[in-house]
Amino acid sequence: MPNTTHNKAAFIKDLLVWFAQSHRPLPWKDTQDAYIIWLSEIILQQTRVEQGLPYFERFRANYPTVKHLADAPEDEVMRMWEGLGYYSRARNLHATAKLIAYELNGEFPDTFENIRALKGVGDYTAAAIASFAYDLPHAVVDGNVYRVLSRYFGIATPIDTTAGKKQFRALADELLHSKDPATYNQAIMDFGATHCKPKQALCKTCLMQKNCAAFAKKKVYDLPVKSKKLKKITRYFHYLVINEGQDVWLKKRGPGDIWQNLYDFGLIEAPATLTTDELQKTEGWSALFKNTNVDIKSISRPFLQTLTHRKIVAVFIEMNIQKSFQPPDASYIKASRNQLDQYAFPRILNDYLNDNTLELFS
Repeated sequence: MPNTTHNKAAFIKDLLVWFAQSHRPLPWKDTQDAYIIWLSEIILQQTRVEQGLPYFERFRANYPTVKHLADAPEDEVMRMWEGLGYYSRARNLHATAKLIAYELNGEFPDTFENIRALKGVGDYTAAAIASFAYDLPHAVVDGNVYRVLSRYFGIATPIDTTAGKKQFRALADELLHSKDPATYNQAIMDFGATHCKPKQALCKTCLMQKNCAAFAKKKVYDLPVKSKKLKKITRYFHYLVINEGQDVWLKKRGPGDIWQNLYDFGLIEAPATLTTDELQKTEGWSALFKNTNVDIKSISRPFLQTLTHRKIVAVFIEMNIQKSFQPPDASYIKASRNQLDQYAFPRILNDYLNDNTLELFS
């Protein structure tokens, strides 16, 4: 390890002093209810506390026990999740609730290994639940922890490599306060989230600075190191807003792509944004409207949504059709325009609907 035993002892001492003075009062911190802790951890995966907190409060209010969540309809759960992104988390949350309620008699697993075996739970989440709910000595290692440890101990090993993950895991385990793992884990997570921040670290007022390698070498913003650049691809969506009288046709998305089990409109994807003339010459258009007269009313401006690996550019084509329309498969449903709030949509669709409320619902 890059630093001395003395610095490790100082790190633990100063971290716990900081936490005693500065910890955030959050609703899942004052409980050892494994269900509530698990719920908070799944919601907060890849989500800032400020964004996730109102979702947590809504889920806890609507589903106070794992049985309430297990018994909820999937569409309702997805609608509650709407806007948080990474929708596989919601599907895994619901599936795990059913497992615990129906197969484990409502008893949440109480060992790291059994918690880790739950759908949607990785090493970090399992360690958090095990320590917070059961006081088990498992160190959490997430983005906040990587940042704090790499800066304080001056570790330049890339965190997205096998060697880096192994090194940081070993250090995290060594630093863990075995007598009170929950407090230590919460302390390092809070410190990374609110003090040793990615871009606006509070170094000037930090009691850790005297032993912080990155501060001493003026490399705070050079750490942690990542070896791989994330490459985003751009996808071009043409949404067909098929209006039939006072109804509109929706499509439930299936597996194998983004936004599984959410609703959207009929969709034609192309290598670039197409004009309406170009769109009507595609195979997708012909397959969808082969026996139907279409009256195109408008085409929207482009709407954008950035995902982890993708950038979505979407336009929405408003159209009226005759009652002879026959959807190509059972994933299409006809919905009343004034009841669209009952369906869970990707954010980009909500952006369009909210932007075009008067036009669409007139």
